[in-house]
Amino acid sequence: MIKKIGKRLLKALGIVIALLLVAFAVLYLVYNQPLPEGKQGAEAEALANKMLQAVNQEAWDSTNYVEWTFVGMHDFVWDKKRHLVKVSWKDYSVLLNPNTMKGKIYRDGQEQAEDPSILETAYSYFTNDAFWMNGYVQIRNGNPELRAVDLEDGTKGLLVTYPTGGVTPGDSYLWMLNEDGLPKAWRMWVGIIPIGGIEVSWENWKTLASGAKIAQNHNAGIADIAITNIKSYQTWQEGGWDEDIFAPILGD
Repeated sequence: MIKKIGKRLLKALGIVIALLLVAFAVLYLVYNQPLPEGKQGAEAEALANKMLQAVNQEAWDSTNYVEWTFVGMHDFVWDKKRHLVKVSWKDYSVLLNPNTMKGKIYRDGQEQAEDPSILETAYSYFTNDAFWMNGYVQIRNGNPELRAVDLEDGTKGLLVTYPTGGVTPGDSYLWMLNEDGLPKAWRMWVGIIPIGGIEVSWENWKTLASGAKIAQNHNAGIADIAITNIKSYQTWQEGGWDEDIFAPILGD
């Protein structure tokens, strides 16, 4: 009797796996797109400049502090001038120096022993979630390859490929812009997603106090990636802090 039940469970599991494989194959055939070809040179550089001007990169570069929440799960306070970040999730809070990968770990408000895996988790969250917040200002970071691409609607897109750097080097993003150069969507060819060319919107733009522009929503059709609680300020006093929260890691 037990053997029969076990065989039935294995058969049912096999059917489920087969159905999932078929579903993935259908999705792959319907949605997968090859990485487009494009041309490097003056046109690509002009598109990059137009996009950076539209999002007010100059204002972003002069912004000292930024706070935001990523999909309601990860909270960030980023001291851009000193490049220090506070990352909070679940019952953890980490003060991190991304340049040295040193920091302080707190759990339920109590300082913990240094744990490289927790610091790596905080760094991974920060790198990924900051890119979703404003990846467009990183289009010249790490010497990426910029290409102008002809889009289906007759406009031009900017294909950015990162040979190195970040959490997933080798990824490519095709930025699609409105007439003013403001990003309206991107298509992704990234290592963690097996289907290439998935399109995600950049919308619901907010202008920060510094003048920099941030897209608060990214719609992928089946999910909405929300960037909430966004604000910027120039001094920690303006941020409402009682003291410099990064003091414990200064010098790390």
